[in-house]
Amino acid sequence: MEAVINENITKKEIEDIQTKMRRKHKNKKRIKSSLRLAVNLVVVLIVLLPLLYALSIAFMPSSEVFTTDLNLIPKNPTISNFVDVLKKVPLFKFVFNSFVVAGLITLGQIVSCSLAAFSFSFLNFKGKEILFMLVMSTMMIPGEATIISNYLTVSSWNWLDSYQVLIVPYLTSAMGIFLFRQFYLSFPIALYESAKIDGCTNLKFICKILMPLTKSAIGAMAVYTFINAWNMYMWALLVTGSDKMRTVQIGISMLNSIDSQSITMMIAGVVMIIVPSLLIFVVGQKQLIRGMFSGAVKG
Repeated sequence: MEAVINENITKKEIEDIQTKMRRKHKNKKRIKSSLRLAVNLVVVLIVLLPLLYALSIAFMPSSEVFTTDLNLIPKNPTISNFVDVLKKVPLFKFVFNSFVVAGLITLGQIVSCSLAAFSFSFLNFKGKEILFMLVMSTMMIPGEATIISNYLTVSSWNWLDSYQVLIVPYLTSAMGIFLFRQFYLSFPIALYESAKIDGCTNLKFICKILMPLTKSAIGAMAVYTFINAWNMYMWALLVTGSDKMRTVQIGISMLNSIDSQSITMMIAGVVMIIVPSLLIFVVGQKQLIRGMFSGAVKG
């Protein structure tokens, strides 16, 4: 009888110990998760602080900015800064121009870079390695070194102050060719040979087979190219001279003046043009993540 009681007590004690250990493990897990969340929130606030402060200034009257007090939040929020931006410059026209230029540059680079990368990855021709090295060497040439020669060229073609002068010089890039080529090299050459045996043309092979398998590369290239084209400044400033062809980066600089009131107005304009690029980044990031988990070929 005593043995049975001792056995029951022992089992109960073991269950209590196991329960305490589970609770202790859960508490440790909760503490770690809470600490991780707190650290992430601090980092996010530090990273987003300039953007949040700019958003706050955009809703501030100019009288609240130029004071000895540290005003992080507007005491008297107003949307007059945004209204003044739309009155002073044709912002929607600038945004439209930037969307057209950035969109066509992105599309052009995806098409041209994927075709060039296909040639360097799957086709055999004399001087392929040397030609690829020459293409890669152009990455070491800064844009400022060629901007004058490019300007003289497009000026002789009477392209100034037009869409083609903003788009055509950026329809391909060495970095995009390198990105697609490295992605294509992960595919076995047998994939291309099998498609050729089945009567698949090179263009059909690219459109039907390579493109669906390279969504991650296309997503990364699209986001990178669009944001770079959206933020283009020096070339657009040089080749455009009228409001009908200016992009957002050039148009926003027109808001700056010696008047102190222009600071809040310019920040409001900056906030307005940041929104489209952020939306494009969010959409492109989702496409990039989705492409990473899409079909892949393992050699």
